[in-house]
Amino acid sequence: MRRIYFLVPDIPTAKRVVDDLLLARVEERHLHVIAKRGTALEDLPEANLLQKSDFIPAVERGLALGWSVGLLAGLVGVALPLAGPVVAGGIVLASGLAGAGVGAWLGGMVGMNVGNTRIKQFEAAIESGQLLVLADVPRDRVEEIQARVRQHLPSVEIEGTEPRIPAFP
Repeated sequence: MRRIYFLVPDIPTAKRVVDDLLLARVEERHLHVIAKRGTALEDLPEANLLQKSDFIPAVERGLALGWSVGLLAGLVGVALPLAGPVVAGGIVLASGLAGAGVGAWLGGMVGMNVGNTRIKQFEAAIESGQLLVLADVPRDRVEEIQARVRQHLPSVEIEGTEPRIPAFP
């Protein structure tokens, strides 16, 4: 899946584009709209915390860092002459898993409080009243979806795609 970003000027245009994408069999759960705070989106699919924050990338970084620190702590624990080889392997694995869990949890907590770095470039446009639409589409349909958007907004600038998106939001 790839996430496509594009700006639309107003709610009626956003509704037309979203309706067309729904007709093109893009599921509603894969469409997200971000507007200025206080804007009534009516029946448009509003972006949630996972799209508005850096939660997922922060969890990924925390997982990797926590795993590394946990493994290092496990290796230090193995260096003590108290454990045999079988127990030592368990200590390294358990400390790596514990570190990964704690790292992911802490990373997620930090990520929820940090705005999505990809959306920051659109803040001025959003504050001026435009709406940002995020569409998660399969890689092989990116060109087709971009063409459908251009039917409604010929001068739209598709702001690129993310290389991948997580499977679960």
